[in-house]
Amino acid sequence: MRGGLWQLGQSLTRRLARPGAPRRTFAAEADLKKTVLHDFHVENGGKMVPFAGWSMPIQYKDTIMDSTLNCRSNGGLFDVSHMCGLSLKGKDAVAFLEKLVIADVKGLAPGTGTLTVFTNENGGAIDDSVITKVTEDHIYLVVNAGCRDKDLAHIGAHMEAFRAKGGDVSWHIHDERSLLALQGPLAAPVLQHLTKDDLSKFYFGEFRTLDINGSHCFLTRTGYTGEDGFEISVGSDHAVDLAKAILEKSEGKVRLTGLGARDSLRLEAGLCLYGSDMEQHVTPVEAGLSWAIGKRRRAEGGFLGAEVILKQLADGPAVRRVGLVSGGPPPRGHSEIRTTAGEKAGEVTSGGFSPCLKKNIAMGYVKSGLHKPGTPLQVVVRGKEYAAEVTKMPFVPTKYYKPT
Repeated sequence: MRGGLWQLGQSLTRRLARPGAPRRTFAAEADLKKTVLHDFHVENGGKMVPFAGWSMPIQYKDTIMDSTLNCRSNGGLFDVSHMCGLSLKGKDAVAFLEKLVIADVKGLAPGTGTLTVFTNENGGAIDDSVITKVTEDHIYLVVNAGCRDKDLAHIGAHMEAFRAKGGDVSWHIHDERSLLALQGPLAAPVLQHLTKDDLSKFYFGEFRTLDINGSHCFLTRTGYTGEDGFEISVGSDHAVDLAKAILEKSEGKVRLTGLGARDSLRLEAGLCLYGSDMEQHVTPVEAGLSWAIGKRRRAEGGFLGAEVILKQLADGPAVRRVGLVSGGPPPRGHSEIRTTAGEKAGEVTSGGFSPCLKKNIAMGYVKSGLHKPGTPLQVVVRGKEYAAEVTKMPFVPTKYYKPT
């Protein structure tokens, strides 16, 4: 088990170092940006590492294994303030955003959101993002830290062209706010102590503005672990106090949790890591995100790369993202996937030892026809072939809070 934990940490380090990923960079400490919780992390035993230009905690005093298990059984509090939150406003904000993403933004009810993908002209993924329609003329979204510069350049260039044609849209980047992710079965009970709003009628994918611990917050019932939980956008001058209040109200059961456990949790939940499982040459259809393309968008298109994506929806993609379980050492990103006859079938994009399942799990891309659950395959680890099998994802059942 200790060996599996070490491999999990090494896997994260290598994965974050991949070119084009929201990656670990070996910049001098002085060159790294710091969230307002940086000193709080250090005071609480956070082991800080460079990540996407930021100094971020990879783990605390607990092992990555223990942090993962505690998040599933109790709760974890993550500082995700390195991610970029922004608002689009104006009477044409929805029409503008629909030119760039695959989601049916128009069809969202105010106060609800969805996962979507920013696409390029070839249908490839520029980034994935959770977007929320706050009102008919206000969209709130969060993009990945490692994609911030290219995302803002992409959105900004298209906004300039859109506005030049008379479109009414503007934006605000929320650098004045911090972002906390509270995940796990105790997330709602603990947060309820800090707000007067009734969270029992607040479901997965919904958004509210409300007071939490005396601070005005944006609250979205979502996360990156497969557990019930929330992402809390709070003014940076109140972020440390809010983190302390959450930990105090949990009586030690919710723990500060770092990037290491965040990676194992999202892998167990079958969620993509941009830069590993999704990149600019991978379409949403290939990535298994066809469900995120609304019915109206399938009929009308109108987003970048729509011709490519709609053709794949009709004819099927050449490759597909799949889940794998395997024997031997855990497969890693770039591990080759082969058929049982030894022919190349694809490549692993993320893999590791699952703390919850106590076995190797991975995801990767294989040729269509080899993607059905139960298909026997092989993965190559350190030059040796090990038996693997395609399996459904998520590997660990999700616990999103939805109406019954």
